[in-house]
Amino acid sequence: MIALTLIILVAYFAVMVGIGLYCRKNSTDVNGFVLGGRSVGPWLTAFAFGTSYFSAVIFVGYAGQFGWLFGLASTWAGLGNAFIGSLLAWNILGRRTRIMSQHIDAKTMPDFFGKRFDSVPLKIVASLIVFIFLIPYTASLYNGLSSLFGLVFNIPYWVVILVMAVLTSFYVIFGGYMATAINDFIQGIIMLVGIVAVILAVIGQNGGLLAATQKLSAVPAAGWTGGAYTSFFGPDPVFLLFVVILTSLGTWGLPQMVGKFYAIKSEKDIQKGTIISTVFAIIVAGGCYFLGGFGRLYGVELSAAGKPLFDTIIPKMLSTLSPILIAVVIVLVLSASMSTLSSLVLTSSSTFTLDIIKPASKKEMTEKKQVLIMRIFIVFFIIVSAVIAVIKDANPGVTFIAQMMGVSWGGLAGAFLAPYLLSLYWKGVTKTSTVVCFIWGTGLAITQFVFSMAGVNVASFPPFFALMFKTSIHSGSFAMIGGLIIVPLVSLISKKMNKEKLDEIFNCYEEKVTVSKKVSLPDEN
Repeated sequence: MIALTLIILVAYFAVMVGIGLYCRKNSTDVNGFVLGGRSVGPWLTAFAFGTSYFSAVIFVGYAGQFGWLFGLASTWAGLGNAFIGSLLAWNILGRRTRIMSQHIDAKTMPDFFGKRFDSVPLKIVASLIVFIFLIPYTASLYNGLSSLFGLVFNIPYWVVILVMAVLTSFYVIFGGYMATAINDFIQGIIMLVGIVAVILAVIGQNGGLLAATQKLSAVPAAGWTGGAYTSFFGPDPVFLLFVVILTSLGTWGLPQMVGKFYAIKSEKDIQKGTIISTVFAIIVAGGCYFLGGFGRLYGVELSAAGKPLFDTIIPKMLSTLSPILIAVVIVLVLSASMSTLSSLVLTSSSTFTLDIIKPASKKEMTEKKQVLIMRIFIVFFIIVSAVIAVIKDANPGVTFIAQMMGVSWGGLAGAFLAPYLLSLYWKGVTKTSTVVCFIWGTGLAITQFVFSMAGVNVASFPPFFALMFKTSIHSGSFAMIGGLIIVPLVSLISKKMNKEKLDEIFNCYEEKVTVSKKVSLPDEN
């Protein structure tokens, strides 16, 4: 099994490196390095969106955790990811993001905020939020790799992290966004094949879908006589709803996800990309959570404190599979982690360079120098995330890292989702409302982090606040939904932007274009 896995891994690594070298010619300027020249087709963009969305955190962590908590009802989280996080995100954000970002020449989400609201300080604040909250999220991508590689290789965890970090650095540094997109496409295919193969194998092991479901329905749960983990909404539907909101709606405010729309080539490609991305999410996310739903048939390891170690559930399930499937799964999880890692570090480095370093520079920075600085920061972000992951693994008692990872997604989406979404559609969004939402989203995430670290008993709070701070999933959901209320209310009472400036920005939607009849039929009148 070791020889087979090594052969597959070496072949996979060789392809990744080759693509990085091949794409060097597309990464000589900022537009090419960050956005692929805004000429990336629907298949590459859709797979880049999906593989950035679903990492090893989903496959190993969330699938195991929520499958254990909700049973087969955890599949709702995967379907939410597909229809809210992918289908609706593409339909509501994709086209307008592509048009307006090109019109105002925005290359990153902080750059968009700065130009949309004519405010350099706003751009810098948004950049700092990205910088602070993306690093712990990046470090979390290594989670689960240790237990999976332990199924085959008897090697230290830091070696796994080092290999992943070096290879990801190589192809992102050389090939930029285009290399990332092409690699994401290959990694996405591996994920699709791997998920389907594993689901079929696990169900087959348990006597087929009907027999596996019957076994799961017999697992007891508090307050249930049976069938808790095969019921339609599971044993805790309220918590399940918060999971769906955070993991699905959250993509609308994450810079590494929205950035994919900046690079897509055309209107027709957006329509195709919407379908491809949604189907990809149904199979990968729906499949991951559906698979995790059978986790209670395999059991879970417990920590010294007697708490379930959710990251061990999926590896325990996979340990019973054939050697070829285990090899495929290892490449699958590595692919999922590397694709998301490449997207995050490219987002972090481009944001830090273009939105902080460049404006602060007293001298004019050439395109070549900007690309060089971005490459340096890619190395920096990957090293920092790898070091954090190693420290966390070597010191299980250092819980603040795991807690901070948990609030990263909610903090970013809580700060950015509402002002970004509404400013694409409504001229009335103000700079003040955007700042207030930044404070609201990050403030809620940091408060949740402090409460968790201090061991505050939030159950003693009034019911509304007890629910808000129950977990980082709850606080992240409240941050996003609260932002959608705060931004319109504050915009109505705060100073409006210059009307001429706004009209000039929104005129991009009114420009006339000519299309063929196969795209749009002429008006009979």
